[in-house]
Amino acid sequence: MKPWLQLVFFTSVFLIWHAEAEFFTSIGQMTDLIYAEKDLVQSLKEYIRAEETKLSQIKSWAEKMDVLTSKSTSDPEGYLAHPVNAYKLVKRLNTDWLELENLVLQDTTNGFITNLTIQRQFFPTEEDETGAAKALMRLQDTYKLDPETLSRGNLPGTKYRSSLTVSDCFGMGKTAYNDGDYYHTVLWMEQALKQHDEGEDTTVSKVEILDYLSYAVFQFGDLHRAMELTRRLISLDSTHERAGSNLRYFEKLLEKEREKSSNKTVATTEPVVQSGAYERPLDYLPERDIYEALCRGEGVKMTPRRQKRLFCRYHNGNRNPHLLIAPFKEEDEWDSPHIVRYYDVMSDEEIEKIKQLAKPRLARATVRDPKTGVLTVASYRVSKSSWLEEDDDPVVAKVNQRMQQITGLTVKTAELLQVANYGMGGQYEPHFDFSRKDEPDAFKRLGTGNRVATFLNYMSDVEAGGATVFPDFGAAIWPKKGTAVFWYNLFRSGEGDYRTRHAACPVLVGCKWVSNKWFHERGNEFLRPCGRTEVD
Repeated sequence: MKPWLQLVFFTSVFLIWHAEAEFFTSIGQMTDLIYAEKDLVQSLKEYIRAEETKLSQIKSWAEKMDVLTSKSTSDPEGYLAHPVNAYKLVKRLNTDWLELENLVLQDTTNGFITNLTIQRQFFPTEEDETGAAKALMRLQDTYKLDPETLSRGNLPGTKYRSSLTVSDCFGMGKTAYNDGDYYHTVLWMEQALKQHDEGEDTTVSKVEILDYLSYAVFQFGDLHRAMELTRRLISLDSTHERAGSNLRYFEKLLEKEREKSSNKTVATTEPVVQSGAYERPLDYLPERDIYEALCRGEGVKMTPRRQKRLFCRYHNGNRNPHLLIAPFKEEDEWDSPHIVRYYDVMSDEEIEKIKQLAKPRLARATVRDPKTGVLTVASYRVSKSSWLEEDDDPVVAKVNQRMQQITGLTVKTAELLQVANYGMGGQYEPHFDFSRKDEPDAFKRLGTGNRVATFLNYMSDVEAGGATVFPDFGAAIWPKKGTAVFWYNLFRSGEGDYRTRHAACPVLVGCKWVSNKWFHERGNEFLRPCGRTEVD
């Protein structure tokens, strides 16, 4: 392997292999859990059969002894007058009952417990469960789904419908609460309480739900509703110390508020604040609303005038000999910046082989903190990736060569083929593929210059969500298995095209597989010559 190939990285985004499972970040790896659980069910059924056999033997012994003792106790002396009966009584008490004791003490759990212990090392962790809960909340926010919709499993394109129990909703709320996310705490605790009030059977008490809900509501400054919920809690459990203390504290705060507004008429009854009245807090992403709207298919700026400038054609790679007889179908996705889609780039067989090669190597994508330089998992990139070399399999070399023929750019200085699989709510928030001026050393060690272009292969269809969106100019490109999209990250002058800031939307339903190739400047000086102006 060439030294520069070992340094495939980007200053903002780095990929390393983790020993931790982090199953929720990759549907491809989560499928292994399905088979593990199936194996555990089979092991459990074998244990149940063994227990049933054991109990059947004990029951048969008990029934036989019940008949015998009924006879012997009716006339003990007469029964023992027969020497065989006397002998059998001694034998039973000395030998047979000991055998029964051994049968009762026989441990039939060994096989099941051993299998469970072996499988447990591959189970999801607490971190996985937290990540999965946050993924559902991410889908909830991005696609504007209310908790009722998610809880009932009413999602588009789903084949196997599933619902959330009171306990599940309560768990979602607790995850948000522990993360200081009171917005989602309120939403999910309200849903848990709603399902509880509807009579759903659960081990979670209303007191537990109200305890979290009342405090989360208070964090939004909704004092009246916090008091209302706390009083309901106390009506269910008058000995709840924290609730009693909170209510007294709330009453003091309310009294202070009344004193401040004494010049106004204060209502004698407390208003009931309707659920859903709290706004989602702002976060670190300035284009959050635009990004999420595009993910939902809203706000796409594809006007009729722009649509007229988009065409379909056969593409032969500037008369590349390999493509003259079998050109690729090329379709304009956007006019400026120019984004094109190619059809039938990868066959189903090639896709399955690439996935097969990548799956064992998938590792959680991480980013480097610009302040500390430490590699860390980031909520804005939730996927697992791996890098494939041409030596791994002839299909990798074949796909690389095809991308070179289509683009007219050389793969000699391109990065390895990156394969990514998106799990629950898998996403990559708005980012640039190229290095900006404040990152001058991004690819210095590679010695290949900046990322001039991106070639993105879609290796799966996605039932809902998972679009590639460009917030700057309002484009949304949806995955189609076997197709690929291509765009230039740099102008011909070498200046970065900041319009190409893009994102991978969360996968709502389905499993998203992609692979991509980043072409670099070096080696392409004459294949894509400089333009006459800065923005050519």
